[in-house]
Amino acid sequence: MTLKVMKNYIKGKWIEPENNGYIDVENPSTGKIIAKSPLSTTAATNRAIDAAAQAFKIWGLTPVARRIRPLFKLNELLRQNEEELSRTLVAEMGKSMTDARAEFKRIYENIEVACGMPVLQQGDKIIGSSYGIDGEVLRLPIGVFAMIAPFNFPGMVPFWFLPYALATGNTYVVKASKQVPMTMQEITKYIDMSGFPPGVFNLVNGDKTVAEAFMDSPKVKGISLVGSTNTCRIVAKRCAETNKRFQAMGSAKNHLVVMPDARLDMVIRNMTTSCYGCAGQRCMASSAIIGVGNIYDTICERFVEDSKEIIVANPLDPGVIDEPMVMGPVISKKAKDFILTMIEQGIAEGATLALDGRDIKVPGCEGGHFIGPTVFTDVKPGMKIHATEIFGPVLVILKAGNLDEAIKIINDHQYGNGASIYTQNGYWARKFKLETEAGMIGVNIGIPAPVAYLPFGGMKQSQYADIKAQGKAVINFFTEDKVITERYFEEN
Repeated sequence: MTLKVMKNYIKGKWIEPENNGYIDVENPSTGKIIAKSPLSTTAATNRAIDAAAQAFKIWGLTPVARRIRPLFKLNELLRQNEEELSRTLVAEMGKSMTDARAEFKRIYENIEVACGMPVLQQGDKIIGSSYGIDGEVLRLPIGVFAMIAPFNFPGMVPFWFLPYALATGNTYVVKASKQVPMTMQEITKYIDMSGFPPGVFNLVNGDKTVAEAFMDSPKVKGISLVGSTNTCRIVAKRCAETNKRFQAMGSAKNHLVVMPDARLDMVIRNMTTSCYGCAGQRCMASSAIIGVGNIYDTICERFVEDSKEIIVANPLDPGVIDEPMVMGPVISKKAKDFILTMIEQGIAEGATLALDGRDIKVPGCEGGHFIGPTVFTDVKPGMKIHATEIFGPVLVILKAGNLDEAIKIINDHQYGNGASIYTQNGYWARKFKLETEAGMIGVNIGIPAPVAYLPFGGMKQSQYADIKAQGKAVINFFTEDKVITERYFEEN
């Protein structure tokens, strides 16, 4: 089989990149190499940045109604080719087709919101701020922005930022995930067909060399990133030192709180889907359940039983491809080895391994990186398996005596990305919404990820940024407020 070799897309052309070698792109379900991604040099990255800077001189002055026309075309093209794009995503990342299709739905949402830029980017004006003086705020584009994409949502996450940057009049450079570059490469084919002027959008493949070039370049005005908290700290510090804007979305440990009045017949499957979708490799995956009061034992029993219903398989297997409860592999052997180490850690800490997914076998996929659903009960706050983002299909269940104790467990945790409560009690729901320290809250929702019209982002060490991703709020990240105060004297 001929391997696909990724290229860079710079100034409207596909470029054979100057690089420091290639990295193998693996199908994590089979372990087979399916593509090669170039490790682009600093010089290659700077050429993309220079192209974007040159294009900004015209794009930034282009009327907003004309800037969004290519986005309408792109949305149409992506929808027409969703199934092919989804299969590419599944092949290189390992999530199910159901999850891949859902990822593309979020891409469309964000493009559609950005297409409202003629209204969203409007400024403010006050007539008569003083005698004969008027005040005005203009929201103006700034220049070149860059994005460092993660492996787990290689299509959706760039679109938390990309369409808003382009619609507001900025130009853009994306660094694709070195592990999962094919999806963004395929999407870029349709960006190329959508009518953007050369240099407005650029794609560079590579590793930290590309990211460091973004941070070092004075032409890059801001960087968006989704990655580990440790990486976010580095990017935030480097950007602050060079006066760049930054959005750095970090690690998570999302909690589900189950109150005694929860509708368990509807709740259990909702929790299972939240915990095991994308094999637990998403920043909104719930990885900790807190049973409040006497419901704890019932939750442990029923959740373990429902976890056994998950189908662990190659997501492209024709026999299961459209099953909603399919779970594929984790992304790599390195990731699997870390998860296995954390399972051993949980056993050593004294937690009860109620469901062991370590010895799962998928026929025909012996080279894949599979771990089955794994559940720990009798977990205490502060245990390493509770404190650490494991980023795999490992779930811990804790017990709290009451809602205050459950909220304290969440608030004492270093991460504050998302949290949900299952209850029919309005008082408990309101208290949870107001007192829980997490950026995204759900009530009877297992994955409290907001739709594209609303901002996406966490709190505490889950986010290093003042402005969150997507929606109306992100426009402030991509524009500079210029405040005008003006007065005109009467002519003689």
